[in-house]
Amino acid sequence: MSGASAGRGVAAAITAFGLWGIFPLYLHALSGVPALQVIAHRIVWSCLLLLGWLTWRGELARVVVALRTPAVLARLALTALLISANWLVYVWSVAHGHIVDASLGYYINPLVNVLLGVLVLHERLNGAQWTAVTLAALAVGYLALLAGQPPWISGILAMSFSLYGLVRKVVSVDALPGLTVETLLLAPLAAGYLLWCQAAGSGAFGRDGPGITALLIGSGPVTAIPLFLFAYGARALRFSTIGVLQYIAPTLQLLCGVLIFHESFAPARAAGFVLLWGALLIYAGDGLWRARAVPRAPRAVA
Repeated sequence: MSGASAGRGVAAAITAFGLWGIFPLYLHALSGVPALQVIAHRIVWSCLLLLGWLTWRGELARVVVALRTPAVLARLALTALLISANWLVYVWSVAHGHIVDASLGYYINPLVNVLLGVLVLHERLNGAQWTAVTLAALAVGYLALLAGQPPWISGILAMSFSLYGLVRKVVSVDALPGLTVETLLLAPLAAGYLLWCQAAGSGAFGRDGPGITALLIGSGPVTAIPLFLFAYGARALRFSTIGVLQYIAPTLQLLCGVLIFHESFAPARAAGFVLLWGALLIYAGDGLWRARAVPRAPRAVA
């Protein structure tokens, strides 16, 4: 991997996570629209945007190749299901005042990546990484006891997005065609559902005012652009690097939930987040130390 490629990957990933971090501001304006309708609009408008972009670039053949390759198509069907489940839970959580819970899911996400690296990619963890994972597990357990129920929002968001990133990393397709195939597989169901809503008189499109209609159309670009940037970054960078950069999104989401939408963040709940942040600092510090140590090795040998 060249330095230029890695630099572009870092820039793409940081932009993607920054956009996801402020996404609650966009979704909150659509809180009056049922979550399933918002997801369906995200799929349909993303699909149209991506198909138009690939047509303009003369690259639709790459989508056709992916659709005709059974192994690639099966994996993209899986990632399509994973990302749509992630979207649905996230949109619901924003609309129902659970942005802080959603941010917890994305804080856990990088450490779930670590566990998937061990279980699926057979990576080995050092002592610092195991300490971080253990502290994170304690933090999640504490927050679950405090809430009196399992953190299902956080758990679904963390697991679905970690699995999505893992499969997208190993599937043999470039970021843009892969994302197009994902939305193309979901688009018929999404479009059919939206047509049914419009026919039944419950569709928000064109009924709830031009502002809501514009936001629903705009959900295509604000969905496709960060996903494309994430997919590009995931293929250009190590999985552990993506895990460190992911801290950007939940931090911004947490700030949105607490400072802008005034969700509860009492001291007892904050204590659980402090424990989790300690785990993330250990993991991030270890990752940065190891990354800086790698370039020194050739000079030491020389």
